[in-house]
Amino acid sequence: MIPLDAARTPPASLQPLFDLVASDMEAINRIILDKQVSDVELIPELAHHLIDSGGKRLRPMLALAACKLCDYEGAGHVRVASAIEFMHTATLLHDDVVDESGLRRGKKTARMLWGNQASVLVGDFLLGQAFRMLVDVGSLPVLKILSNAAAVIAEGEVMQLAAANNTATTEDEYLAIINAKTAALFSAAAEVGAAISSRPVAEQMALRAYGRNLGLAFQLVDDALDYSGDSANLGKSTGDDFREGKITLPVILSFRRGNAEERQFWKRTIAEGKIEDGDLEHAIGLMKQHKALEATMERARSYGAIAHDALGIFSDRPEKAAMQEVIAFCLHRSH
Repeated sequence: MIPLDAARTPPASLQPLFDLVASDMEAINRIILDKQVSDVELIPELAHHLIDSGGKRLRPMLALAACKLCDYEGAGHVRVASAIEFMHTATLLHDDVVDESGLRRGKKTARMLWGNQASVLVGDFLLGQAFRMLVDVGSLPVLKILSNAAAVIAEGEVMQLAAANNTATTEDEYLAIINAKTAALFSAAAEVGAAISSRPVAEQMALRAYGRNLGLAFQLVDDALDYSGDSANLGKSTGDDFREGKITLPVILSFRRGNAEERQFWKRTIAEGKIEDGDLEHAIGLMKQHKALEATMERARSYGAIAHDALGIFSDRPEKAAMQEVIAFCLHRSH
C-alpha cells in the first residue's frame, strides 16, 4: 500500500456526507430506477448491471451537498444530481470500451457481457436521459454547466486516446487529460449547487475550484493505487493501467527520472505493449526507486489542499465540514 503522511484519527469517512443527503439519495435512487427503464430490453438490463454494482455515488452526493451549502430551497436538485450520476455511468461504459477493461467494481464489465456496441449505445441512452432530466429542471445555467462538462469529458477521452502508449507524454499534458476526463464532472457537480441557487459568482467559482481540485486529487490517488493497491479493495486487477499501456503520472515520473536502460523498459512495455513475466513487479520496483508513487500522492495532497481552501469563503456549517471530509477520504482511500 502507499504510505500516507498525516494519517487521520479517526480515519476519513464519507459518512458525514451520506448522513447529510440520505433522504435526497433515496429519491435519486427511485429516479434512477425509473429513468433506466426502456421498452428495449437490453437497455435496463445493461444499465442496471453497472448502476447497481456498488459505486459510491460521490458526484451526485457532492451536488446535493453543494445545493444545501447554498441554501437551495427548490425541488430541482434531485433531478440534477440524478442526471450527474447518469452522465458518470455513461462515461464509465464508454471508458471500459476504449480501455478494453475486463473488470469494473469487482464485476465483469458490461462490454465483456454484452459487447462493445451495446455498451456504447446504452451509454448514449443514459446521456440522453440525463439531458432530458436537466431540461425538466429548467435551469439554463445548470444546463450550460453540465452540457459543457459533457463536451469536455469527451475531449478528455480523445486526448487520452491520442496519448495512449506514448512515453513522451509530459506531466502537463497528462494533467490536461485528467482535468478534462475526471475533474470536469466533479467540478460541474459542485458548481451546479451555486448555479441552481442563483448564488453570487464568487461562490460559484469557489465550488467550481473545489470540485476541479478534488477531481484531480481523486484521479491521482487512483493512478497510485493501480500500482500499490489491493485487488480485492480496488475491484479491478492491480496493474491494469500497466497492462493496458496507460500513461499515468507514476509512469511519466518513472520514465523522466530513469536512466536510458530504464526508459527502454518503459518503451517496450508501455509503448510497444510487449509485457513479459515479472515486468509489472519490475515497473513497481522502478516506481519505488524513483519515488514516483510518493510524488504522485504528494501532488494529490496539494490539489486536496487547494480544494479545501476553495471552500474558505463559506461559513462553517455541517455541509462545509462534510465536503472537506470528502477530500480527506479521497486522499486516504484504498479503493
